[in-house]
Amino acid sequence: MKRASEPNDEVPQGAGDAAIARSAEQLAALGHPVRLGIVRFVVESGMGGAAAGEIQAHVELAASTLSHHLKRLTDAGLLVARPDATFIFYQADYGALRALTDFLWKDCCKRGKPADASAARSGPATKSCC
Repeated sequence: MKRASEPNDEVPQGAGDAAIARSAEQLAALGHPVRLGIVRFVVESGMGGAAAGEIQAHVELAASTLSHHLKRLTDAGLLVARPDATFIFYQADYGALRALTDFLWKDCCKRGKPADASAARSGPATKSCC
């Protein structure tokens, strides 16, 4: 039995369960320095993405280790693998990345309340926020 003082690793129950679970999965995938570097490199590569060999040269990892990281990022929906002849290109899923950042900022300065646009623009508490 878990004590009250122990951290709770369970996803909270409620209306946003699916969004919270998906965002947590994506943030966990980005939480490793190598994977974050891979995503940044792929994003820098543009819409065409980057070949696995290019990514490997950039991060200087063994192919098996790189494969593990790429799988984690594709499973989280942050990268998309695109086979092309004998190469595999990885592209950023810009929609998923945008949805993740939107999720993080969704209720900024609102504490779950609907935003009053005029108050948000003029309120002193929001000037340093969003």
